[in-house]
Amino acid sequence: MTEHPEHHDSPEHAERAGQAPGSSGSSTLSRLTGRLAASTLAEATKEMLREALGGAGTDAHAPVGPHPEQRVFLESISVSGFRGIGRTARLPLSAKPGVTLVVGRNGSGKSSFAEGAETAFTGRTARLDKQRGEVWRRHWRNLHDGAEPKVDVRLAIAGDARPSTLTCTWPGDDVTAPAVEFKRPRHGRRPFKDAGWERALHDYRPFLSYSDLDKVISGKPSELYDSIATILGLGELTAADERLQAVEKALNSAVRTAEAELPALVEALSALDDPRAERALAAVSASDTPDFDELDALVTGLPDADDDRLRQLRATVELAGPDLDAVGAAVDRLREAVAVLDDVRASGAEDAHQRAELLDKALDYSRRHADEDTCPVCGSGRPLDEAWAERAAEQVAALRQEAATAQHARTELRDAVDAVRYLVTRVPAWLPAPLVHPWEEWAACRATDDAERLAARVETAALVLADACAALREEAARELEKLDEEWRRCVTRLAAWLDRARAAHAGKPRLRQVRAARKWLKEACAELREERLRPFEDHSQRIWEELRQHSNVDLRSVRLTGSEKAAVRKLVMDVSVDGTEAAALGVMSQGELHSLALSLFLPRAAAPDSPFGFVVIDDPVQSMDPAKVHGLAKVLHDLGETRQVVVFTHDTRLQRAFTNQELPVTVLEVEREARSSVTVRPVTDPVGQALADARALARTPNLPPVALTHVLPGLCRTVLERAFSEAAWLRLHRAGLTEDEAEKTVAGALKLMDIAALGLFGDLSKTASVYRELRRRCGSGAVHLVQQCQEGAHPSGTSMPDPLQFVRDIAAVAQTVRKAEEATQ
Repeated sequence: MTEHPEHHDSPEHAERAGQAPGSSGSSTLSRLTGRLAASTLAEATKEMLREALGGAGTDAHAPVGPHPEQRVFLESISVSGFRGIGRTARLPLSAKPGVTLVVGRNGSGKSSFAEGAETAFTGRTARLDKQRGEVWRRHWRNLHDGAEPKVDVRLAIAGDARPSTLTCTWPGDDVTAPAVEFKRPRHGRRPFKDAGWERALHDYRPFLSYSDLDKVISGKPSELYDSIATILGLGELTAADERLQAVEKALNSAVRTAEAELPALVEALSALDDPRAERALAAVSASDTPDFDELDALVTGLPDADDDRLRQLRATVELAGPDLDAVGAAVDRLREAVAVLDDVRASGAEDAHQRAELLDKALDYSRRHADEDTCPVCGSGRPLDEAWAERAAEQVAALRQEAATAQHARTELRDAVDAVRYLVTRVPAWLPAPLVHPWEEWAACRATDDAERLAARVETAALVLADACAALREEAARELEKLDEEWRRCVTRLAAWLDRARAAHAGKPRLRQVRAARKWLKEACAELREERLRPFEDHSQRIWEELRQHSNVDLRSVRLTGSEKAAVRKLVMDVSVDGTEAAALGVMSQGELHSLALSLFLPRAAAPDSPFGFVVIDDPVQSMDPAKVHGLAKVLHDLGETRQVVVFTHDTRLQRAFTNQELPVTVLEVEREARSSVTVRPVTDPVGQALADARALARTPNLPPVALTHVLPGLCRTVLERAFSEAAWLRLHRAGLTEDEAEKTVAGALKLMDIAALGLFGDLSKTASVYRELRRRCGSGAVHLVQQCQEGAHPSGTSMPDPLQFVRDIAAVAQTVRKAEEATQ
């Protein structure tokens, strides 16, 4: 049974996590209701706000996600066939607060664990969001074992006797479309999207990557605003504002539509020389409110008209007969095609095709019956021999060339006929009686087969129909004018505008109320936002103070400007450099910016209302100088008091920073072997790791002599170098050197004796005293051991009668010289 950690929800922990003790979204509405009752708003506006706030809660039927009192911790992450991991590899974790470092060289597969877990929870990874290239999308499966990629994340949820499992698989090739199943005790199995965790993952995303940190530098200002604002407990207020905004939008749209139509209506009325139009202009141009009664009288006072007759007249005016220019061009083309074909026929080219076919068949026969001595057609004694075949083939080629001319003429004639027929339109569904016969005659032209008759008939029918259409259009236009068509059109537009204008005017009082309600709500949100942001800002400043170390940049304040719906919203970081105010992005180095980004992200991950007891951080050390790495270790240690912190890194400085400051940490090493075989093993410390390698070599049977005389001493030399380096770091750090100075000092010691002098004395100049100090602390044999390690690098090597005893003796020396208590004496 999993032992669940405490929740650490004391007021002190709440303050350290970036929010006021007890501050949660559940208390927001009650506090706002009291403030609303004491306000001086009109009662109608207050009632509108109460309705909006009352409907701002979550959907009662929505799935219930994780609760802050049921903190979620990670027990393990298993990955197969995904990214750098082939067959199944498991990362075991301790499901309780504390810091775990997952280390390994670049390409070892460690980030595949982090990305796998992030994908299982969120369906995406920060790397995918940043690197949207097709190469990454196509090659996300493992090269060696990617047939069935899978990620299993075991979770320990407070109150559950057994762990839950999040299983992520991919039914297709789209890395952004995984199928994720959630199995929880007493809840059964269900798709993870139906478990209700989406909002919590959005608000308190427990995955921090290098790409996330980089958003502070290259991301949109609104992205950082949104990441912080969502955890301040103002979701209900935002939802209420959205409801009010929808009402305002509808009312405002009605007003704007009526106002937008008015100029065109005024222009149309002004163009009429009619007393009724003058009255309408005066009514719509009233100073405050249109004279709706006068407009009603004008609209309803229009005499009735025969609507069917009006529609017929309008349709007649819109009738378009044949396009005489197009018809003329098509008829000319048709007649020219007919003339060309007649010329071809007269030249005998029409018969060339048949003659060519006849000779071609004779040639074919002669090739199949080469032994016949007589002509197969006439029976004469003239055989179809080779000489005849050669002459016949030349004649066939000439005849086919002549026949091609005839074929082209026939094709052009068909195309010309089709072009003419295309222009002949069918009879419309409705026509004035005088146009029925001309249009039927025009449509009947399509049935004419003879090309010459078609040209003549189309030309005549088009002229007749075009003249008839023109005459009827003129007559219909005159009749429409008599029927007061222009005034009727204006009245129709006026009536439509009148309905919309009356509704818009009726909604103006409510529009003023909703604007007043939104203004009050915006001010209330701003006050609550600043109140909730203050503890978050304090936490960020405390983290920055740890990370900044010797930076001369002070973080003065963190502010949210704009609002969730504002076009320009951003998180503003006010800093000063040696007391002079400046913009953070303009004066900070890359390492300082990433440190500042951590100062903003970590309080979010540690928010008391977050249901996630873990935070996964991938590659946070890049661009940091040694001082900031030490500060980061302290920050992660503090966060690890209340959260399970899992950090993936290839930078050994972070592990060393924990060791130098004597901060407890669990270290797991990820190694990748052939065919993407990834293993995870616990690492006690760098010295123990090097000793394990030396022991493994010493225990290997049948080793060649060079392995014992050269390789084993080299491994043991590494053990001593790491032990002396660890002691050197402790000495230099406790002596008051800055982390940057200590880093440079240790990195500058290249020889074993130099590193030993730093580890034993903290002074590079005391190499002559190293042997004496080793004898004092470790006995006289320690000097010989060191000398053997040095001799292993020489061509002659060193003798190794008992390899295992040699490694045991080296281990004893290393454990002695690396102890802080011994190093400070």
